[in-house]
Amino acid sequence: ADLACNIAERAVSMHCYPGFPIPRRLTDMVRESTLMVRTVLDAFVNSDVGLAKQVILTDDSIDENNRQIIEDIKVIMTGESAYIDAGLHCFSASRHIERIADLATNIAEDVIYLVDGEIVRHQHNVYSTRR
Repeated sequence: ADLACNIAERAVSMHCYPGFPIPRRLTDMVRESTLMVRTVLDAFVNSDVGLAKQVILTDDSIDENNRQIIEDIKVIMTGESAYIDAGLHCFSASRHIERIADLATNIAEDVIYLVDGEIVRHQHNVYSTRR
């Protein structure tokens, strides 16, 4: 909830910069993070290790989107100094969204531990090779 409030505050701040070109990847990242949260909640409620593993596999995509968004924002801010404040708000929102995805991943790891007794923290590469 704290991260959602922080994102909402960034969105309100962005209202002052209607011309700021929000990177398209950010919308994709929001959709993907939202799906991760929904999926991990289903995994938890249903003790579904398969869904938990899907969430873990999605985290790398979120991390990559966040890196690319930050690069896009840097280019925007470098090209137009009037957008520095807006860029910082957008950067902050992106980091908060990425953190939500990280927390969904942590819950997925906990589901796997609760159901299978397997500790999977820092072993995500195991699932990407098992697909």
